Amino acid sequence: MELTLFKIREDGKFGFMDRFGNTVIEPQYYEAEPFYHGFSRIRLNNKLVPMDAIGRLLMKHFFNYVGVFEEEKARVQLVQRWGYIDTRGALAIPVQFESAGDFHEDLAPVSIYQQHGYINHQGKWVISPQYSWAGGFVEGLAPVGKGNSAAFINKEGEIVFEVPYQHCLPFQSNGLSVLLHDDHWGLLNAAGEVIRTPSFEYIEDVSTGQFYEGRAVVRDSGRFGYIDEQGELVVEPLFAKAGDFSHGLAPVLKSGGYGFIDREGIVRIPFSFQDVGVFSEGMAQVRKKNYWGYIDQSGTPCIPFRYDRAQPFRDGLAWVERAGRWAYIDQSGSVVWEEY
Repeated sequence: MELTLFKIREDGKFGFMDRFGNTVIEPQYYEAEPFYHGFSRIRLNNKLVPMDAIGRLLMKHFFNYVGVFEEEKARVQLVQRWGYIDTRGALAIPVQFESAGDFHEDLAPVSIYQQHGYINHQGKWVISPQYSWAGGFVEGLAPVGKGNSAAFINKEGEIVFEVPYQHCLPFQSNGLSVLLHDDHWGLLNAAGEVIRTPSFEYIEDVSTGQFYEGRAVVRDSGRFGYIDEQGELVVEPLFAKAGDFSHGLAPVLKSGGYGFIDREGIVRIPFSFQDVGVFSEGMAQVRKKNYWGYIDQSGTPCIPFRYDRAQPFRDGLAWVERAGRWAYIDQSGSVVWEEY
């Protein structure tokens, strides 16, 4: 089981602690990312360097860019070419590709001479480069492009079904793929059937077509609502902003205030907050009178409104900031660690 580590700050430098407030990695880095699959990335000499959970740096090579680890490989860039390192920091697949994606289901999409194909963990071609673009495998299928059309292929490189649009995303765990066409998106099921033609507005930096608890945010005419996994509109686009579902509730903005609705669109927590987060571990961070606190799923305040910034709970702790100082609190509101 992976140990959860929490980012801490001291004298402008970052390190990590465990959930009990014990320092595990001393604050010594000017930039450090949260841990993912057992590794963080810190910045050293203006380069990203992977670091393991006991603070060891993988420094056998310096690269222009280092990705995150997926299936114990991380993609790396040197000048304008890409390869992969292993979890010891050794170059596992030589830098040679024009582009490279993460490994999923033992294969990674890469390109050479502007043609995309798939390699295995030994760096050998499994599906030769022949596509204009290529996405990751999920449940044995991956989206690829050829000319102005798209298709899903299996791990033998055989076309399972074609897609009547120019681009599509890998399947989600619910067996749905997002179709993209002319700045709009729709949905395709695992049988290759279009269940929603691209009709919703595509927006950068929004979880386009990503489902949470059976609902996905959609935007139509500048307003937000939700669809279900059959592609049916279940919550009309009535909101100025909308977030993802968690614990059966989603944050929405209406008439200048934030509140929470259920999966059918019924208001469960009134529009009475200046800003809100998402529910995590039974609580959500909300802002009222310019300060953040936490409410439970009934909307009842459970941690007082006293913080300048706040994040969701994760493994029993939440990051908060007050008067420029970081802290971590538990679900009773008690301080577990505080910046000095």
